[in-house]
Amino acid sequence: TRDRIIQQTDNDATSSRLSAIELGYLKDHYTKELVPPGEPVARRYPIINRGTYVRSQAIDALIVKFLDKSKAGDSNIISLGAGSDSRYWRLTEETDFLAYHELDFEANVAPKRAAIDRAFADPGSELARWQLEDGDDSCSHHLHAIDLREFASADPPELPDLDWTLPTLILSECCLCYLAPDTASAVIRYFTSRLQSAVGLVLYEPIRPKDAFGKTMVTNLGSRGIHMQTLKCYHSLETQRQRMKLAGLDAGQGARDIYQIWQSEAWIPKAERERVEGLEWLDEIEEWKLLASHYCVAWGWKGDVFNRAWKGLEGGATEEEQGSEVG
Repeated sequence: TRDRIIQQTDNDATSSRLSAIELGYLKDHYTKELVPPGEPVARRYPIINRGTYVRSQAIDALIVKFLDKSKAGDSNIISLGAGSDSRYWRLTEETDFLAYHELDFEANVAPKRAAIDRAFADPGSELARWQLEDGDDSCSHHLHAIDLREFASADPPELPDLDWTLPTLILSECCLCYLAPDTASAVIRYFTSRLQSAVGLVLYEPIRPKDAFGKTMVTNLGSRGIHMQTLKCYHSLETQRQRMKLAGLDAGQGARDIYQIWQSEAWIPKAERERVEGLEWLDEIEEWKLLASHYCVAWGWKGDVFNRAWKGLEGGATEEEQGSEVG
């Protein structure tokens, strides 16, 4: 079924992350504990490893900026379609106050629950060590098995243990793009209409389906039964910014493609870029530029915490973009 295909995309993302960790792109002690033990790490192509690295760095930067500004009190992160993501454990190294909610199909939540249970039975587990050290409840991790489409229904479910009064960052990494545009908007609205404090939204999604590379990308995904339903609607950086505004996140919006982020000193300092370039020989420079320019990180917000966290980030339309893209 289509749902099962979408659920299995988590395996692709996790495999890519494990490859990037193994080769030194990313520092992450936790992802290997969230997959079935003994599974070999499949080495990905250099352009995939680099893309995984940039995606991770950019999203982490947005989150850490938010957490830095909300240090005076608790905050929420709601991760839609979180799958095997290890971000909660990585973030507990950065912050003392965090309620982290992960929402995904039961088929993806069950293996994660099992992995956490395994970790507690292993005295050498990094996962369990952090969970136990956070025993004072300053950080809390919540797994919710749910089909996100239920939030778009006339009678949506309640989300247990979520404090609606706290500043909240909502994260969707290639998740909402699998829903029909109206449904995706309704899911965002479910949260933005109920949250009573500052709200920020971070998206990682494909863009530019209309050029030659984009058409090939859509065809290749389609051959695997993967259909990004929002891609036509939010096909450019500007349509992603407008989407944020229409969602009520009207204090500010930003969007950059992965290649722009890779090239930007503000996102990836020169010394770090040189370190990453030294990890693997990458001779498909043009292919890397094409692939990276067809995925983006977009963000939007309302509320003082996010104003202070994200206001200085460059995310508006560049001159090049204004010349080549029509909203």
